[in-house]
Amino acid sequence: MQLATVIVQGLSILAFGWYGTLTLLSGDMVAEFERYGLGRLRVLTASLQIAGSLGLLAGFLFRPLLLLSATGFTAMMLLAVLVRIKIRDPIHMMIPAFVLMCLNLFLVVRAIGSVGSP
Repeated sequence: MQLATVIVQGLSILAFGWYGTLTLLSGDMVAEFERYGLGRLRVLTASLQIAGSLGLLAGFLFRPLLLLSATGFTAMMLLAVLVRIKIRDPIHMMIPAFVLMCLNLFLVVRAIGSVGSP
């Protein structure tokens, strides 16, 4: 199960690092956050995604950071799914946030079992 954790952690690092950077730099993301009704939270969201990616990366060496970052991403993606439900997006547009929520929830469960372990 360790290999699965490493793979999921790596995928989450890449996904949130990429999405956070895109959210900061892309004009399309400005419009997307306005569509969500969250334009004022775009920079904060992007910053949290980049910081969380770095936290997941550091989590390879310091497991409590893995737990903190994965918990934050799980909550963030739950909120993302709820926002998409609220604005009545089709289900296929909710799938990426739902999958990332599930992947990070997996990391939370794995991290809880390993915090305090060598």
